[in-house]
Amino acid sequence: MTLQETFSPGATRLAKLIRESRSTVALTGAGVSVPSGIPDFRTPGTGIWENVDPFEVAHIDAFHRDTARFWKFYRPRFDQLGSKTPNAAHAALAELETRGLLRAVVTQNIDRLHRRAGSERVVEVHGSIETCSCTTCGSSYGREAVGALFDEDGVATCPCCMGKVKPDVVLFGELLPEAAMEQANALCEGCDLLICVGSSLEVYPVAGLPSLALNRGARLAIVTQGPTPYDRDATVKLEGDVVDELQGVLAAL
Repeated sequence: MTLQETFSPGATRLAKLIRESRSTVALTGAGVSVPSGIPDFRTPGTGIWENVDPFEVAHIDAFHRDTARFWKFYRPRFDQLGSKTPNAAHAALAELETRGLLRAVVTQNIDRLHRRAGSERVVEVHGSIETCSCTTCGSSYGREAVGALFDEDGVATCPCCMGKVKPDVVLFGELLPEAAMEQANALCEGCDLLICVGSSLEVYPVAGLPSLALNRGARLAIVTQGPTPYDRDATVKLEGDVVDELQGVLAAL
């Protein structure tokens, strides 16, 4: 088998788009982390929200109403996320940046895996598990330090003011970080090529970023299994395994 036969025609087309682009940005969702053993949110049978109502455990009102229940759901998840490692899809995007072919990664993921894979410019529009903050005084705590803050009721409590400590991730009912969204908007408005990886592109306001790019004349590439609202707008869509497809793109470059 020749090298040319090891990657799909779609990967070849996407590689060509990357070579032609002066400014390429990647927009990633939960699907890019599935190969690392992190389930996505909505896949039937395996999605995180398959057996739990997100508005009962992942809404800002739920955090304040029953903080112990919130942490009962989130604490094991945070421990799980902390043990996961980047996969070859994360590595491929980091390699594109190293080669000067990718300007930045805008991600909906909170798992820090893009940074751990070596990506330098990462815009985390939904926050990160890296830190938690007190909702009263604003004191910040690294993820590794949060375990010592839990009281006998299972609530992470700030030792400075006894306020409730919350992960620095965006919950339902919260606005996305203004600075992060400003960066994301500027990157998408200024790119020639937007590559959407592992996202259903259905959750707003992030789902509006492809429209910003398209309205400014950028090309759109989608590397995602399953349909998205932007499939007809995409110059190329790759629907295979995200690791295989991105490795194929690297090989085609």
